[in-house]
Amino acid sequence: MQAGRLIVLTGPSGVGKGTLLRSLLRQHPELHLSVSATTRQPRPGEVDGKQYYFVSREEFEEMVAAGELLEWAEYAGNYYGTPRAAVEKPLQLGQSVVLEIEVVGARQINKTFPSALRIFILPPSWAELERRIRSRGSENEQAIAKRLSSAKTEIAAADEFDLQIVNDDLAKAVLSIEAAIFSPTNT
Repeated sequence: MQAGRLIVLTGPSGVGKGTLLRSLLRQHPELHLSVSATTRQPRPGEVDGKQYYFVSREEFEEMVAAGELLEWAEYAGNYYGTPRAAVEKPLQLGQSVVLEIEVVGARQINKTFPSALRIFILPPSWAELERRIRSRGSENEQAIAKRLSSAKTEIAAADEFDLQIVNDDLAKAVLSIEAAIFSPTNT
């Protein structure tokens, strides 16, 4: 059996990675989503085990120490990481696995899975990125400022990735991701 393919979707907070991913998964149920662990508090409507595994800082640090995470990073004051088993098992079964992770984690994945397809999502403009982050209404001004500061650094790293897609039109961006994943020259 052929091993599956690892697909990394990254970009700064607020570019719409989650929205793109939900649309992609609705159209392609054969793709396996790896659920990340985080120490941040759930946003309204988020369910433990679906959007994230919500854990305490202590639990997360134990996962790191035990080698249970494929990658991890601290972002905007919270830890985020990918449970190793949730990626390796489906890949061994020949399933393609999609990770929606932060740029620091995507760089770590490049070291452990150099054959992964790494897609960077860009905002249509800086003003639109700021509007999206603020419209969530789930963070204070200090947290928003941290996310925006991190976004500048992350956007500067876009050229490190295999493909850059501007999320200015949802349907068009999903088509671009599908082309990258399913094109015969990219498989």
